[in-house]
Amino acid sequence: MVEGFIPLLLSGMLMCGLLLRTVSQHGANVDEPSKKPNFIIILADDIGWGDLDVNQPEEKTNNTPYLNLMAEQGLRLTDFHSPASTCSPSRAAILTGRYGLRNGVTHNFAVGSVAGLPLSEVTLPQLLQKAGYYTAMIGKWHLGHNGPFGPTNRGFDYYLGIPYSNDMGCTDIPGYNLPQCPPCDSSGPQRSVHGGCYSKVGLPLMENSSIVEQPLDLWTLTEQYKSTATRIIQNARERGQPYLLYIALAHMHVPLAPPLLPDASAGPPEDDKVYTASLQEMDSLVGAVKSASDDADKDNTLIWFTGDNGPWEQKCQYAGRVGPFMGKWQTNRGGGSAKRTTWEGGHRVPTVAYWPGRILANTTSSTLLSGMDIFPTLLSLAGVTPPSDRRYDGIDATNILLHGEHTGHEFLFHPNSGAAGKFGDLQTVRTRKHKAFYITGAAEACGGATGRQQLHDPPLIFDLERDEAEETPLEVKTPEYQAVADRIARRREELLWDIATDKSVSTADYSTDESAAPCCDHRQPVCRCHTLVVIVRSIIWEK
Repeated sequence: MVEGFIPLLLSGMLMCGLLLRTVSQHGANVDEPSKKPNFIIILADDIGWGDLDVNQPEEKTNNTPYLNLMAEQGLRLTDFHSPASTCSPSRAAILTGRYGLRNGVTHNFAVGSVAGLPLSEVTLPQLLQKAGYYTAMIGKWHLGHNGPFGPTNRGFDYYLGIPYSNDMGCTDIPGYNLPQCPPCDSSGPQRSVHGGCYSKVGLPLMENSSIVEQPLDLWTLTEQYKSTATRIIQNARERGQPYLLYIALAHMHVPLAPPLLPDASAGPPEDDKVYTASLQEMDSLVGAVKSASDDADKDNTLIWFTGDNGPWEQKCQYAGRVGPFMGKWQTNRGGGSAKRTTWEGGHRVPTVAYWPGRILANTTSSTLLSGMDIFPTLLSLAGVTPPSDRRYDGIDATNILLHGEHTGHEFLFHPNSGAAGKFGDLQTVRTRKHKAFYITGAAEACGGATGRQQLHDPPLIFDLERDEAEETPLEVKTPEYQAVADRIARRREELLWDIATDKSVSTADYSTDESAAPCCDHRQPVCRCHTLVVIVRSIIWEK
């Protein structure tokens, strides 16, 4: 019977912690109204461009009704790109406005990572916090979980979430994955299992810098996130203080745990029912956040929804849809063309911006933009000047969002993200309608095929207006190819020189140590945490 009350008790304890921290840190500002806008960033993990219903109306699906409504009431950005095609580099670039070659984060951090996003980097929440904003984060961090690298030491006043990906720890009732991972084993010795499954450490839920549940319950996480986000928004209205709420949702990242009864004996469900249910659950959370924001301060809040990278193709039925951006040149030769690659399916992500009265409703923009642009745009809207001692790669998209302008990136580079080439190297370049590849291959597709890595000199160049599936590159001898190739080569050389001479370039420490893994109780198998119920009980008894 006690176990049945744990999710409820946990939710109550988290709310207590949130309220206490809010009062203690910001009580003096209650009577100080501010006209600065509020910001809600919603970052979906491993989501495909084609997962947003309104991006593919011909499919006649109804999996994202709340996002559809937000697009109808706001601006849909159809040529928006994640800064990288994998987790940590994309998140680092969003929060710093800089390519991974500048901010130091070129690949993912591990369970045992001792460090994270370099401390020399200045983050968006740090700058907004200094400008009087209350800053909160919910969800997946994945930029370092030890000591000074955790979210509450990088600019967030409050944090509730998982320090890395859903699949980087075991749970008692595993979600759907391919291959399927076993549950945590608390009765026997710690064991190793097939690649992609973690069995030694339970997946932790953290509040601020403390573990409050390990292993967490994936199947109840959405409701905890909903209630916490709603409370943050309501508290901000009562304080009259501007806020940044960053919600990093891992709903579309395996293991998937939608509101379905998991039945190990039944085997995996058919087709995409599990992924679809996960997508619908994520959309319902977006709807809850939008509703709370509309009720609190509708006309003064920008909600920006986007993704950290494209679908994880090798997960087959548990992966999202890239829409028309299939990377056919690669798939025709074997291998994947989504997450971890620089094909459009790896980094072109569904994006919607919503701000009643400021962003024109039911509009669409094909302006070339990146997740790195969130950093300078939000700072501009808040009237905050970023530090002048470093170089940035994002652009201020204020006039695109608010005034319908169409001047985006003239050149946008897509870093190597775990497939072909060296992590972080800028070997794929977009300029206007053209895209050049200096390297391709080496990503696993559904079924296990991996296309071989190929260097291209001269590069492959595609015209995305005529060939959004990236199937047939331009002929090298044509004037169109020569003109584009020359422009790209010059700009690429300029950028690489700019980075090489940038004194603000950071270097991330990617060393690992088993002792660095988050662990609630080292004496227990999988670090199982028994302190939660004791803490909640003590709170209740003291009352």
